[in-house]
Amino acid sequence: MIAQNNVRSTNNDPVESSESYPITGGSNGAGTSRLFRQFGSLFSSPTPPTDPAGYVEFGSISDPAASSGRTLGTFAGVFCPVALSMFSALVFIRVGFIVGNAGLYVTLLQFIIAYVILLFTVSSVCAISTNGAVEGGGVYFMISRTLGPEFGGSIGTLFFLANVVGCGLAISGCAEGIIQNFGPSDGTGSGTIPDGRWWRFLYCSSLNTLMLIVVLIGAEMFAKTSMLILGVVVICLLSTYISFLTQGPMEVSIPHENSLVNFTSAAYTGLQADTLLSNLHANYSKDYTSNGNQVNFAVVFGVLFSGVTGIMAGANMSGELKNPSKSIPAGTLSAVLFTFLCYMALSVLIAATTTSTVLQNNFLFLGPVNLWPTFVTIGILTATFSTGLSNLIGASRVMEALAKDRVFGPLMSFVVKGTYKNNPIAAVIASWVLVETILLIGSLNTIAQINSVLFMLSYLATNLACLGIEITGAPNFRPTYKYFSWHTAFIGLLGTAIMMFVINSIYALSSIILCLLLVIALHLFSPASQGAQWGSISQALMFHQVRKYLLMLDSRKDHVKFWRPQMLLLVSSPRTCCPLIHFVNDMKKGGLYVIGHVKVGEFADNDSSTDPTIEEYTQWLSLVDHMKVKAFVELTLSRSVREGIQHLIRIAGMGAMKPNTTILGFYDEEQSKDFFEHEDSPYKTNEFDGNGIQLFPYRKSGESKLLGVVDYVRVIDDVLRMRKNLCLCRHFHRLDKQMIARNNHIRYIDVWPVNIFEPKNEDPFDVVSQFMMQLACIINMLPVWKKLELRVFLCESETLSENSAAFERPAEHRLDQRLKLLRISASIHKIPEWNKDIDFAKHRTILKQFTGNSDSNQMMAEENINRSKLYMQRINQIIRDRSNATAVTFMYLPTPPATLSVDYKEKCHHYLDLLTELTFDLPPTILVHGIDAVTSTTL
Repeated sequence: MIAQNNVRSTNNDPVESSESYPITGGSNGAGTSRLFRQFGSLFSSPTPPTDPAGYVEFGSISDPAASSGRTLGTFAGVFCPVALSMFSALVFIRVGFIVGNAGLYVTLLQFIIAYVILLFTVSSVCAISTNGAVEGGGVYFMISRTLGPEFGGSIGTLFFLANVVGCGLAISGCAEGIIQNFGPSDGTGSGTIPDGRWWRFLYCSSLNTLMLIVVLIGAEMFAKTSMLILGVVVICLLSTYISFLTQGPMEVSIPHENSLVNFTSAAYTGLQADTLLSNLHANYSKDYTSNGNQVNFAVVFGVLFSGVTGIMAGANMSGELKNPSKSIPAGTLSAVLFTFLCYMALSVLIAATTTSTVLQNNFLFLGPVNLWPTFVTIGILTATFSTGLSNLIGASRVMEALAKDRVFGPLMSFVVKGTYKNNPIAAVIASWVLVETILLIGSLNTIAQINSVLFMLSYLATNLACLGIEITGAPNFRPTYKYFSWHTAFIGLLGTAIMMFVINSIYALSSIILCLLLVIALHLFSPASQGAQWGSISQALMFHQVRKYLLMLDSRKDHVKFWRPQMLLLVSSPRTCCPLIHFVNDMKKGGLYVIGHVKVGEFADNDSSTDPTIEEYTQWLSLVDHMKVKAFVELTLSRSVREGIQHLIRIAGMGAMKPNTTILGFYDEEQSKDFFEHEDSPYKTNEFDGNGIQLFPYRKSGESKLLGVVDYVRVIDDVLRMRKNLCLCRHFHRLDKQMIARNNHIRYIDVWPVNIFEPKNEDPFDVVSQFMMQLACIINMLPVWKKLELRVFLCESETLSENSAAFERPAEHRLDQRLKLLRISASIHKIPEWNKDIDFAKHRTILKQFTGNSDSNQMMAEENINRSKLYMQRINQIIRDRSNATAVTFMYLPTPPATLSVDYKEKCHHYLDLLTELTFDLPPTILVHGIDAVTSTTL
């Protein structure tokens, strides 16, 4: 059918039916949260301005003048937060546990593995953070704006959980330090505070509540003290190094909670070669803090990695930095190097001074062996409390970012409403509740494994984001950090993926499954507009792959065995042909489906400054979304409908993926029905009505058409000459799939494989009939349609050639054999009236004058015209008598009159009149003409 003009010329549509085409003229923040300001993850930053198109205006990332309000340099803004986050609870509490079980060699190897993974992940972080400003949410913001809302939202959720678990880990470490110094640390059970599982939970809850109060009241003040806190931690660490070098042999008591051994103290030897040699190799024991669970390589690495997960802290501060493009790489890399050297030196000194007995049975031995034990206590409390506090703040800010982005729709609206003076009170409280849940686990080492897996998954996604962007070759990915390549991203991705499963395969698999479930849920329920606002790497990757495979798809290698319909549906106004749009979507069988529309007009005469089809394209995409069909849209502007259709047939699709079947609405005088406004319509919507303008207008009663009868028949001839299969669809405004699904009265799909204009028996299954049967079979495969029976009507005439093989083998038998050979399940019905009531021989000669098969070049007599109409009316009556329970009818479309014949215009009118009589008052009917074979009997 032909498209209708949305702006002007709305009354010249040649296609009267409520179907598809005869073509007519024209048709019609993410909320910004504050940046992490973190020594683990604190946020606080101004909102970057946005332009009307929704793109973030970053300005010059390296230009301080473009960054008003940015005051932090490399040391205060990046180095301190990263170093402090990477020291966390590990440096004073668990390095001894690692060396005592894994041995010095394995410990150094594990640190190298961990830092190699971190180094390559840092490259990805620096690449993303120097390619644009990072707002609140840190890694969530990076991934969501790169991988899109589905992956970003799911990874962001897991990153939120990682911060929650990290906070629980730090609190557990802080509680251990308190118990060690103020609890019953020796076998006598003396101490100022009691110890036990629930006592420890009480202490942890108290610390968690204290952190909650600090976050609600004074988090900003704490953020400004990061350099001071790091200085305190470094001084405490230096006191430990000095003690190892100067302290002599002594006895170290075994903690009261350690019930795995029956002795109360063990020897600390000081610097000795024998001690070093004894600690070189692995000697795994049991973990007295987790009910005696056996320690192994994976447990040790999980604990180790959990302490060095703070590499995002600097990138999260990009909104506060004077020069992010230089500060983030320099500060992060220098902090990574600094903490690596500190850990390596600490590991060597521990292995050279402390026996494995002490290391395995007293994880907090650093206090007793220190020259100034108070320094270790201060170091433990400041390192763990600051890390836990920053993780709590970080978790709340990620939750706030998720809520502002409406990733989970209205589910997290309480977070946005519960914000006071830029402090997300509701998010902080929700994070605090989840931390309390984590604290019920109790064991620091168990929490550490969960923490490591979740952070590793976040790092994996960050590397994946960078790898994807690099592979797609996105021109706008131009990070100022130059030491990044797809190789670094791939190594980081591979390393994190492997070590996740090394640490704990169950935790790793569970987190990946949870991530995939979140991806699916967000894909199904998350607002679709987010992907358009942020950009999604999935679109870039799909473009990259589709282009590659389209180039590989060679039309010269097509084979009939793998033929599938690739449809071009020409639509005048979608308002009037919704059922047909849906039906063609069913009939495409996984093939290409293009909805085409022609606007009539000239580009030079258009008053608009842009091509009108550009403005209307988004409206048609919204239509496709509303109709829930898998279709592409092609619009063109042309001086005539016929010329526009030729353009669409030639240019629709790409490469070997081009439509092979063109579908037109029928040319008739039926009044169109607006399915968008009709009360009982399943397509009813107000989406395309607004501001007094009705999108997709259609031809009203009394309005003239854009396409005349002769041009419409010429369009039919054009399609066939361009070697495209053709379908003319009539009465599809009567199609109701819901009624078919629930009404048992509608039972059949009918096929009439006979050329009514030239009936014969020699081949009841020619190319056209095969194509017709193929389409009917495809429809019969689909849900709803599958319940219907496929019927083939055999119209056998007695005017057979004397030499016809039908005398030896009846046409019904031949048709049955052909159906079986093509694996088409259908019943065959003979038409008795065909032989008795109609003189086919006489009408055959007359009707051939109206088709392209005619050899006659004479004027048509009025008597023959009238007899032909009576003949069509009789055929129509025969078909109607058998169509009471029919959903869709497929019929044979004869070729139109030859363009060079005498009185061509009159023949066009009679040709269309005969088709109109033939299909009068039938169920939804498709007149089909196939060009090439589409069925195969071979494997």
